Amino acid sequence: MPSIRYARLPTERPDPATRRLDRLDARSIARLMNRADRAAVRAVGRAARPLARAVDLVAAALARGGRLVFVGAGTSGRLGVLEAAECPPTFGTPPGLVRAVMAGGRASVFRAAEGAEDDARAGAREIRRHARRGDVVVGVAASGVTPFVRAALAAARAQGAATVLVTCNPTVPRSAARVVVALAVGPEVLAGSTRLKAGTATKLALNTLTTAAFVRLGKVYGNRMVDLQPRSAKLRARARRLVVELGRVTERDAARLLAAAGGRAKPAIVMARLGVDAREARRRLATAQGFLRRALAGRR
Repeated sequence: MPSIRYARLPTERPDPATRRLDRLDARSIARLMNRADRAAVRAVGRAARPLARAVDLVAAALARGGRLVFVGAGTSGRLGVLEAAECPPTFGTPPGLVRAVMAGGRASVFRAAEGAEDDARAGAREIRRHARRGDVVVGVAASGVTPFVRAALAAARAQGAATVLVTCNPTVPRSAARVVVALAVGPEVLAGSTRLKAGTATKLALNTLTTAAFVRLGKVYGNRMVDLQPRSAKLRARARRLVVELGRVTERDAARLLAAAGGRAKPAIVMARLGVDAREARRRLATAQGFLRRALAGRR
């Protein structure tokens, strides 16, 4: 890969507005950082169009049996790991459907291994192991030039996977991935520390990417998390509330229906609304491709 001129990267520039950072008191630093963080929100708003393209790409791939793979290093990689880890409990997805590849491996999630981001061969090798034709590989790189991520995206393309790059470098060429989501957050309060505004903007973008994709795939009813996995007291209570409110039944009936549905809220709601047993509820949901609203069609 060509040599990288790091000094020219937008993510490395110092911010003139924070040159006195080390002379400020704690309250002033907090206010300064809060003002700067607003730029992260605005940057994601400006990227709505490429984000929507990425959502459509991911939703279409998952609907055809593909998988979603995040790949990154450092803070960017950890954000991909977090996104992959949260999808099964939030949307009821199988663990392998959304996965993450981290430069330096699992240990790097908890302890920084900064040199791992420079290993292009490892990036290509890991994606060849984890991605295949029909998948979508989302590279997450604040600088947009991380060798591990760049090589991973190139390998993903060679594998026949679609590619997305989420970056905070607006100068990245559009050829870097099929969809480039460039978040122009500007320089960091602490120059080069991309865990700050860049990390915040990236997390917001990934929130949008996964949530919108799974909404499109029927994992949500209205604004309710109907495919949650009730594996804690809080989530079991949430599942009961969902059946009570959406199924229009009593707490006692909701508990009974959930037990019959194996603890899953979506079939329990169908059972409550349509007066069918668990097997029929699952059949109707399968016919409706998992969309609760379609399964309940004709009943308000």
